[in-house]
Amino acid sequence: MLSTILTKSFSKDTALLILRVITGTVLIHHGYEKLANIENFADAFVRPLHLPFPIFLSYIAAFSEIGGSWLLIIGLATRFGALAIVGTISVAIYHALVTSGFNIFLLELLLLYFASATSIALTGPGNFSLDEVIIRILKSEDEEEIIPSTKAKPSKQIEVKEETKKGGLFQFLQANILSDTSS
Repeated sequence: MLSTILTKSFSKDTALLILRVITGTVLIHHGYEKLANIENFADAFVRPLHLPFPIFLSYIAAFSEIGGSWLLIIGLATRFGALAIVGTISVAIYHALVTSGFNIFLLELLLLYFASATSIALTGPGNFSLDEVIIRILKSEDEEEIIPSTKAKPSKQIEVKEETKKGGLFQFLQANILSDTSS
């Protein structure tokens, strides 16, 4: 039991779970505050940047914070949620720099959100996430399909060709985007 807790993978997955849940939980209220008074947010933050369609972009910012936070918390499409947060926070950092210069008191929280979301986007959600559960289910279904085809055809070349034809884009996404294969 102790060796399981002290392993690198368990510690990394636990750290990612804590980072995801805390980041999502403390960031989600910002999105709800934007929705509570969208005109005020547009006037204070979007219009000073001279961006087109300030109300529309304000809704985008609010929903990316709310949706991205929920995706981080539950661990579903986690990298997509983290990227939505990174985009919104990047604009917020730009706004803070343009309007107030390098004011560390304004930037520190934004930079922490940016660092957290970027870390999650780069490392993935970890094993304690719905993303990982879905990937494990899909992998087990994939293995069940491959096993009968290997019994019917003894040639290894045919076996490899069938496996690559079946997976295609999904296997590429699974191996490169949806899961953390470096654990």
